[in-house]
Amino acid sequence: MPLPERTYTPAERRRRAVLLARTAKQAVADAVCPRLDREIERIDAAAEERAARERSALARELEAAKEELAAARVKERCAARSDRPAAKTARKQAEDRLRRAERAARR
Repeated sequence: MPLPERTYTPAERRRRAVLLARTAKQAVADAVCPRLDREIERIDAAAEERAARERSALARELEAAKEELAAARVKERCAARSDRPAAKTARKQAEDRLRRAERAARR
């Protein structure tokens, strides 16, 4: 599952729920205050911006892990016989980092 379109903080969730309840009550009375709608839109915009930053950071992390793995594989191939065990350990660590980054991207 990809990252959500919006990422709300706990305080934003609570405030948004209160505003939506107020808006619903006012809608029943047919007198919705535009101030409430603007505040809900402001909260939604902040949550969308936060989610976009998180998606961007996750993409950077994934690319960095891929680059690290590629470099580790090259080092392992080019390593002298005495340095191969250390290079193999570094490659396995890079593979683990990439696996964790890919798992985070799927969540």
